[in-house]
Amino acid sequence: MAAERQGVSRRLMELVNVRASQLNGCARCLDEHIPRALEAGETIQRIGVLPAWRETRLFDEVERAALEITESVTQDSGHLADDDRRRLREVLGDERFSLVAWIAITINSYNRVSILSGHQPRHRD
Repeated sequence: MAAERQGVSRRLMELVNVRASQLNGCARCLDEHIPRALEAGETIQRIGVLPAWRETRLFDEVERAALEITESVTQDSGHLADDDRRRLREVLGDERFSLVAWIAITINSYNRVSILSGHQPRHRD
């Protein structure tokens, strides 16, 4: 996968997808991305505390940076103070910073289309 070659694991990508979908309230996307996150090695515990990620030590520096970018894209239209942007780029590097931002932008677009379209979670046995 191209993202993995740039240092963004499938697990991190799905963590971004789940967090943005939580913030946007997209049930269909959560139904899709939580199982994918689990398949990629994410844990139920970390998904459960994801809304309070800032309050726990379960997420490493790279994950925390990615989650901060995700929340900025989702809640603040991507606005970051210069100091914050510099700090996040130092943690992630320029390429990974840009890739995480694009992942967050993409899932936000999917969330909005899915919500507007009234997509529902799939029924499972």
